[in-house]
Amino acid sequence: MQTSLNLVNTFADTKTAEVKRETFGRFVTNANAHTENITWHNASVTSAVKQHSLQQVSVTLWLTGLSASGKSSIACALDDLLIRRGYHSAVLDGDNLRHHLNSDLGFSATDRRENIRRTAEVAHLFNEAGMIAITALISPHKADREMARAIIGEQRFLEVYVSASVSKCEERDPKGLYVKARQGKIPEFTGISAPYEAPQAPALEINTENTTIEAAAEQLFNFLVGQAYLK
Repeated sequence: MQTSLNLVNTFADTKTAEVKRETFGRFVTNANAHTENITWHNASVTSAVKQHSLQQVSVTLWLTGLSASGKSSIACALDDLLIRRGYHSAVLDGDNLRHHLNSDLGFSATDRRENIRRTAEVAHLFNEAGMIAITALISPHKADREMARAIIGEQRFLEVYVSASVSKCEERDPKGLYVKARQGKIPEFTGISAPYEAPQAPALEINTENTTIEAAAEQLFNFLVGQAYLK
């Protein structure tokens, strides 16, 4: 993996982005069928130029983990940390997205997959604008996370496993969801009545059972610095 601001050159050629979309279009959507008479309009300012201007490498931190593992809290804390230190980032929170962009989706396997596809597309747009995207979604299935990786791009996608045991998450349960799941009021609830496929080789794992949100955010920030995504 390249680890310097020279990474921006990877994305400078708009043809690269077009090839990527053509390659994975059949995987994530019926793109070819719906874009036959639509022409891609190249931007006058490339992503590479925007990243150079912002002095950062655009990347997506894909935070995945059980409900109540701490994903959203860490994402927001990292966002605050980045902004206060002069960087440019945005949080894509799963619950918030389901209030608006993904409000038409339920929790079937198909809808969960579409939820992740849309989120990945938005993260890709943020990255193209030179920004750091921080997503916070349970995203329980490996195949769906790999789809997100394909949309965003291998070099821009950093899978971050926010780990905590089911018992610890159930102990926290800030939204009361585990109680409802145990009562059978929430079907297909990840960790209780539906599986969670933990990442086997994440870019970074943060175990939140014995750490603070602030410490976790600092760990993520230092990881970005160490990998030269931040200057």
